[in-house]
Amino acid sequence: MGFDKYEEFYAKRTGGLRSSVMRDMMAVTARPDVITLAGGLPSTESFPARTLAKITHEISMNSSAAALQYGPTEGFDETKMNIARVMAAEGMHVDIDNLIVTTGGQQAIDLVTRVLVDPGDTIVAEAPTYPGAIPSFCSFEASVHQIPLDDEGLRIDLLERYLDQTQKKKIKPKFIYVIPNFHNPAGVSLSLERRHQLVALARQRQLIILEDNPYGQLRFEGEPLPALYSLDDDDNVIYISTFSKIMSPGIRLGWIAAAAPLLSKFNLGKQAADLCPSTLAQMVVNHYFKQADWRDYVHKVTGIYRKRRDAMLRALQEYFPAEATWTHPQGGFYIWATLPEYLDTADLLALALEEQKVAFVPGAGGWVDSSGANHMRLAFCGVTEAKIEEGIKRLAIVIKEQMALYRSLH
Repeated sequence: MGFDKYEEFYAKRTGGLRSSVMRDMMAVTARPDVITLAGGLPSTESFPARTLAKITHEISMNSSAAALQYGPTEGFDETKMNIARVMAAEGMHVDIDNLIVTTGGQQAIDLVTRVLVDPGDTIVAEAPTYPGAIPSFCSFEASVHQIPLDDEGLRIDLLERYLDQTQKKKIKPKFIYVIPNFHNPAGVSLSLERRHQLVALARQRQLIILEDNPYGQLRFEGEPLPALYSLDDDDNVIYISTFSKIMSPGIRLGWIAAAAPLLSKFNLGKQAADLCPSTLAQMVVNHYFKQADWRDYVHKVTGIYRKRRDAMLRALQEYFPAEATWTHPQGGFYIWATLPEYLDTADLLALALEEQKVAFVPGAGGWVDSSGANHMRLAFCGVTEAKIEEGIKRLAIVIKEQMALYRSLH
């Protein structure tokens, strides 16, 4: 980047701003010649288009004035009642007074961080963590400490060890950020035992858990596990989710469920950000819940995602080198692949795009310190089974070429 005449005007905190690796790739992956295994783009092909057309027509004819007006900062009660129905489907019971509607799940993360974190405060997150959360944490100048995951999710033993160390230094994390179901990007889920351990740990040490659960409804196999929010009896869990994965990301509606004192502060933070969530989007959601079976739609898309996951697992088994490993998610959007440590997936992405026209998300995006360079996130949600197989086949060619080159040099 060349000379920037505005340099003296920027706030100091902009020095810590980080771009989201997924957002950076949107322009590239939108090219029609690229098979993208990068974006977590929900399938909208089975969305009831006629129902949506009917809903939007009804709103425009009968409620256009209200739909185009400001609304309450916390969202309409009807929207919150529908959110409570969604949460109830996963075994959670919430009063609508403990809900605030946000502009997508991303704003929910931003609001929680905005309200709770001062510069230098500590946030604990998983390693890896959601690549979209890192820019938010960094924008508020947080110190992010990441605890490794394994096949059962967050390592609670390592978390407890870290908390013991920080307690001696009189440092207390502002919150522990976790994605318990079908983790983005790692694909794993937090085991039942560890869920109980984490909630108990938060109770014992009076810690806040930020539970991010956009994928919980998208289960392909296995028994549903209780949300941390439902296990918590001490108001230590802030729960966030979104309609993006169970309806459409274009709706741009998410929510926060939290104790009343926290929610009042989130409300003030939202007033400063965007005044209120979209009234039009809320009306679309509320009409949809009246006229269609939202769970039937989720069931349909879950069936689509299951087939696509299976297609990717088959392709990985057939084409990837024996040295590679990958997760076997029971739901969600992603498979997390691990390559030999001498490979850097950021370099691999450049080659894959140039030589094979295939994209993925490099693993380093899941770490604040850009660790995890030999990992990659592979999304199976947004492309057909045929394209998944072709994309994995192309990607495997590049990986094997780089492995052969490394061997020849070493």
